[in-house]
Amino acid sequence: MFTGIVEELGEIVAIEHLGDASRFQVRGPVVTEGAKHGDSIAVNGVCLTVVDITEDAEGTRFSADVMAETLNRSSLSALDIGSRVNLERPMALGGRLGGHIVQGHVDGTGTIVDRKLSEHWEIVKISLPAELSRYVVEKGSITVDGISLTVVDAGPDYFTVSLIPTTLALTTLGVKQAGDPVNLEVDVLAKYVERLLGRDNGTQEKEITA
Repeated sequence: MFTGIVEELGEIVAIEHLGDASRFQVRGPVVTEGAKHGDSIAVNGVCLTVVDITEDAEGTRFSADVMAETLNRSSLSALDIGSRVNLERPMALGGRLGGHIVQGHVDGTGTIVDRKLSEHWEIVKISLPAELSRYVVEKGSITVDGISLTVVDAGPDYFTVSLIPTTLALTTLGVKQAGDPVNLEVDVLAKYVERLLGRDNGTQEKEITA
């Protein structure tokens, strides 16, 4: 489990295409500290499994395999060598939940539609698939490229977020522009509530019919 608090900006240093999968090498000295084979690291909000850790003159990097399903459902397929990525290690048991509960399971991709500058922050409008809009509410939480953010406004096919200078400086949202894709993960609690209410309604309908 993650919290959506980005620990560092990493860099894609190599991509090996393997037919129905790809192997990414990502430089990230902070998140690789103490990491080992089999550990999880979130890359732009996608939970990946560490294959190996290597070091070179420019720092520590880790490798992770990305299967076709993940490439098709996330924006990782748009990454290239030199791309900057948001990195986060899983939350330690008993640690602070600084953002919200993030699984690292991308629900879909959106596109940055517009950016509006203000004196001390920036409003970013992001499109989202219509089937995800029911999980996005004003002042609720959403994960964008692995960043836990608060929804300012929620529309039928878009939402807006307000970014403070720290977020702009320390994450990929500081450099992404209109037209760029982003990974989206909606609040998992909303999905569980929907599922439970659906089951209750189904049970009640059967009892009434009987």
